Amino acid sequence: MKQPTSASPAQSLTVCLPEFPGVEHIGDLPANIKVVWAAADSEAAEPAEPAEPATTEPATTEPAATEPSATNADRVDAARIPTADEVAAMDFVVPLAAVRPSILELLARPSGTGRLQVIQTLSAGVDWLVGHVPPHITVCNARGAFDAPLAEWVVGAILAMERGLLQSRDLEITRTWTPFEPAEVAGRRVVILGFGSIGSAIAARLEPFGVEVIGVARSPREGGDGREAALGLDSLDELLPTAQVLVNMLPLSTETTGLLDARRLALLPDDALVVNGGRGRTIDAIALLRELDAGRLRAVLDVTDPEPLPPESPLWSIPNVLISPHIAGDSAEATVRTFKIAGDQIRRFAAGQDLLNQVPRYLLE
Repeated sequence: MKQPTSASPAQSLTVCLPEFPGVEHIGDLPANIKVVWAAADSEAAEPAEPAEPATTEPATTEPAATEPSATNADRVDAARIPTADEVAAMDFVVPLAAVRPSILELLARPSGTGRLQVIQTLSAGVDWLVGHVPPHITVCNARGAFDAPLAEWVVGAILAMERGLLQSRDLEITRTWTPFEPAEVAGRRVVILGFGSIGSAIAARLEPFGVEVIGVARSPREGGDGREAALGLDSLDELLPTAQVLVNMLPLSTETTGLLDARRLALLPDDALVVNGGRGRTIDAIALLRELDAGRLRAVLDVTDPEPLPPESPLWSIPNVLISPHIAGDSAEATVRTFKIAGDQIRRFAAGQDLLNQVPRYLLE
């Protein structure tokens, strides 16, 4: 992949970091890094001062910055949401949601994006950037930071549904003692759609339960070099009729939007379990609702379409559905890992080294 232009050790680089718990784990930064602190949300932000529009040339005035060490991350003075003009005067941005509108405004400008070279997200998904990133901007994600909690959530979701924990909870609410016979997980065929690092982590945690795991990636691949073998998307229609559990971990892109449509959902066997920890819009919401409401399929959903799921949605009241509010990948430990990744990336950028976790262009178009 094309690498962003790096600076010489004497050249100053401006990095935008969020004022957010865990940012101290970015660690010490090189002396040529100036840090601009951004408020994590609009309520914590100081009023923005008007800024002069930036050009594609290096800015002659630098934004206000801290000492070149992220260990000063307990500083909250003057933290606010930067404007698009201010983002244009930065080289490297680590954004939370509050800064996204300013970034998108800058990326949409026909006059250019100023000094901005790198957007390093603290998430695995980058769908908020789809269709907005020009080729000269490098986008990196936090690949690997969420593997463990997401994999644990998927295993917990499957166990809760297959071993009757959800049904038992429903009986507990009504104080009803009605014995029933839940299914075993062992021997189930689990198809994992989206077989990157998270999919591999799910497979590793499921295999001790005696299930058959089949991974499906964008393109087929053989195992080796630390990667597990996977079938390609062109095999999906053949696999779905045998998938007793379908785990969807697809990122959202133009290719994956609505990929699991009514036709493909109909290919799943009766009583199949759909576990969605990827993105809600990769599944046809109306078609899924019909299958679930009819009782033919079951589902555990951490992501929905729309999201947040409105209170009036019928999904809330369907007994064979378990919903969590997009928290599958969340944990204090994952937050620490995201900031450590960001810190390593900033140090690599300042040293002129290749950046890791670069998002492929097909996921941004």
